[in-house]
Amino acid sequence: MHVVLAGASGFLGSTLAAQLRLAGHTLTRLVRRTPDGPEERAWDPHRGDLDPAVLADADAVVNLAGAGVGDRRWSAEYKRTIRASRVAPARTLAAVLAALPADARPAVLLSASGIGCYGDTADSPVDESAPLGTDFLAGVCRDWEAATAPAADAGVRTCLLRTGLPLHRDGGFLRPQLLPFRLGLGGTFGSGRQWLPWLSLHDWLRAVQLLLADETVAGPVNVVGPAPVRNRTFTRAFAAALHRPAFWPIPAVALRVVLGEFAVETVRSIRAVPGVLSAARFTFRHADLDSALAAALHEPRTYPPAGR
Repeated sequence: MHVVLAGASGFLGSTLAAQLRLAGHTLTRLVRRTPDGPEERAWDPHRGDLDPAVLADADAVVNLAGAGVGDRRWSAEYKRTIRASRVAPARTLAAVLAALPADARPAVLLSASGIGCYGDTADSPVDESAPLGTDFLAGVCRDWEAATAPAADAGVRTCLLRTGLPLHRDGGFLRPQLLPFRLGLGGTFGSGRQWLPWLSLHDWLRAVQLLLADETVAGPVNVVGPAPVRNRTFTRAFAAALHRPAFWPIPAVALRVVLGEFAVETVRSIRAVPGVLSAARFTFRHADLDSALAAALHEPRTYPPAGR
């Protein structure tokens, strides 16, 4: 399979690129700088600038582009960056896909979204049929997903990856917590009652590869594990996996001082469940939190293809 990948420099994008190469697929990476090597092609998603020939005759397009929501405090300017860095790439890819001749068009577009699309769901489980939320991130996700509509309308099978919290020591949710937990300074966020939609990084990679291949799946997909847990349960399990105590709850007011408006996201509850993946008979390699944390702390980011 020939896959065109946007957002290949991020944690998930670079990991997926390595996994696709390991599985024997051909990869083209879209970059916003001068290309360096035959695998890279230049584009400017904010100007809608992408040579259609880059997508023509590819088998699939995967869009993971977007600025990190937790990389900085949320100033008004950075909130605009969060939105634009997601919507513009999705809009550009969808427009170019829709304009291609049908016989040269990739069969599938996998476009990132986020599990934050549901807003705070408290204790209610939510699958892909649940309504979207009304807060800032939910609004970003709504626009992000809507930007892919031209591709879907043109007949490209489009999957919206509502990704939860992939777990691995090298990035994402776990990496910034490793040092404080190893020092015995880890703790719950706020009350600790909020639900966390975690999954192992390996299962995220496997789910993406399933969605590339399974022609029956389209639309929103909650890419989350089968057993969300409360933050306090996660904290205890993570501390235990590191053989450290976790005595220090972090009050919501302190999070607000350190993180600004982003603090709201750390105490929000999203009890998301993988309805579409379950219906597609996806089997989780790490169905419980303890095994996912063990893999996150001790296994490499990619895994050998079956039969090797």
